[in-house]
Amino acid sequence: MDGVPVHVRVEGSGPVAVLSAGLGLGWYDWDPVVPFLAPHRTVVRFDRPGHGLSGPAAVPPTAAGEARRIAVLLDALGLSGGGPVTVAGHSAAGFHAEAFARLHPGRTAALLLVDGSVAEAPAAPMPALRTAAARALGALATAAGLPAALGPAARRAMLRLGTVGPYDGAAERAGGAGDPYGGAPAPYGGAPAPYDAAAPAPYDDAAPAPYHGAADPRLVRRCHRTGRVWRGMLLENARYLAMAAEVLALRADHPLPAGLPVTVLAGYDGSARGPALRWLAAQAALADALGARFEVAEPAGHLVMRDRPRQVARAVVAAVQA
Repeated sequence: MDGVPVHVRVEGSGPVAVLSAGLGLGWYDWDPVVPFLAPHRTVVRFDRPGHGLSGPAAVPPTAAGEARRIAVLLDALGLSGGGPVTVAGHSAAGFHAEAFARLHPGRTAALLLVDGSVAEAPAAPMPALRTAAARALGALATAAGLPAALGPAARRAMLRLGTVGPYDGAAERAGGAGDPYGGAPAPYGGAPAPYDAAAPAPYDDAAPAPYHGAADPRLVRRCHRTGRVWRGMLLENARYLAMAAEVLALRADHPLPAGLPVTVLAGYDGSARGPALRWLAAQAALADALGARFEVAEPAGHLVMRDRPRQVARAVVAAVQA
């Protein structure tokens, strides 16, 4: 896509739901959600440039560019003829999901922001300088071998900080083939096991269909040992403020379609700590600004899809009725 190979996974059946993970994350971070969601939705997960298994980023990311990437991806997969899609964005990918809804309103059935980033800055200081610095830092880190030495440990630390539930990182730390969500992982390059659901059904809390397509922890570990992923994270982080300002401008110039179902699903760890309460208030303010339904996932850290996968799946299915 635009000269950059894009890794994508399509599973399940029913109306299309696109899931986009936050900064530094990949398709595998939605693995806990898929068993609950795929019996009811055709689930599309993909890696942005410099993330997961996609090629390195060729240009600095923008909110509009990532919205276009979703549209082009749906076209390439032949999923454009099935009607509007639900688009869900986690963290910084919430900017991309919202941009898609604003720039491609006819293709959007519902918008779900999962602990989405909050756009507050009206302008981004020195974006070109920040981008150049990120490129230089990424090149230096790669040349020094830091991704190979520290990447898996940084990944484990991110999971521990972003979740409230117990995290057993033994499989990723040892490079073993264990699957934390049950069942043996599909071999890399193999097709995931199909779901038994022949047609979408109303969402309920029944046990999910057996799922054996979760990413092999060894593959996740290899992704985070690459300079490509480190450079992608640094570049996207450098453009964060610029994308936030871009989304604010889109809100002024491209209103969401009247009646579009919008949901903000906020992660809250249940504590009375100031940062947790301030983040919860910011998420509620985001919902107010978008005229969205507000829902809290508790207890959950920032990686809501790992702490509360059943609730995230339910929110995706219910989003069209929000």
